[in-house]
Amino acid sequence: MRIFHRARHRPSATWRQTTDRAFTLIGDGRYEDAGALLVMAADLEPWLSDSWFNLALLHKFRRDWDQARTAGLRAVALLDREHGAPDWWNLGITATALQDWSLARRAWQAYGLRLPGGGPLDGPVELDLGTTPVRLSPEGESEVVWGRRLDPARIEVLSIPLPSSGRRWGEVVLHDGAPHGERVTDGVAYPVFDEIELWAPSPVPTYVVLLQAATAGDRDALERLVADAGYAAEDWTSSVRLLCRACSESRMATDDGHTAHHDPHDDGDAAHPGHLSHLSQGSAGMSWLAERECGIAAPAGLVRTLLDRWVAASPATRAYRDLEEVC
Repeated sequence: MRIFHRARHRPSATWRQTTDRAFTLIGDGRYEDAGALLVMAADLEPWLSDSWFNLALLHKFRRDWDQARTAGLRAVALLDREHGAPDWWNLGITATALQDWSLARRAWQAYGLRLPGGGPLDGPVELDLGTTPVRLSPEGESEVVWGRRLDPARIEVLSIPLPSSGRRWGEVVLHDGAPHGERVTDGVAYPVFDEIELWAPSPVPTYVVLLQAATAGDRDALERLVADAGYAAEDWTSSVRLLCRACSESRMATDDGHTAHHDPHDDGDAAHPGHLSHLSQGSAGMSWLAERECGIAAPAGLVRTLLDRWVAASPATRAYRDLEEVC
């Protein structure tokens, strides 16, 4: 049997039917059954890169990274084009999950990305890819927050997530390559990537506190004070916006603090907003609410000190109560 330089051919009808059925099962969360079918498809067409790419995808969904790497390497070995194949991107995610940095570099470069020279080849890939939104815990209490892209597959969380997401400020999450939705700010659209799993935890706990801030300037002063200490505070009263899944995964404007937003799937209206509506405190006709729910990411021994310092700077306009660690 001649196994080298096999001519490219269309997969058989049986292969296509088996693969289609497998992905239907994946959509239903039946990974074990899907895996058996994808193994069958690989036996039917072992020289087809798609056979191994599909298996690599399944192993990624299952977070079985060693198996994903094995299948991914077989997929790229059978490719008939040099750059841009999703097989390489998927392998880059897998290599990043395993901290196999030499393979990650090889995958990103083979996909077509330019990586900076210098630095240890066995260390993490470090790129300046700017900020982007990421959807935390997409299969549970999902939440879209902002983060800094460290490389094509990792994002450091810069927002303070709500405790329901199970994530903290400063954590690094592994994310998928295909975006689900966009967030538009200052006329620029940013893709929303879905978290795959927690890549590096943060030791910094999350606290929630009720502030009495007479003005937006008082609130801003706390955020600056905590940031100057190297940590973060976020006014959840104005930054948290509840969206249905369809809108969260679509193109949505971010809240600029001055405009009203309405989810088209909400039954409410401007006069009687429903539970999915959001009206910024900066919107016309809205007065400032002195009581603010604020998230703070800071060490246990520092958070109360920072709050007391904030109050001491203007005790007539500032106060806090009900400080609680939530994550």
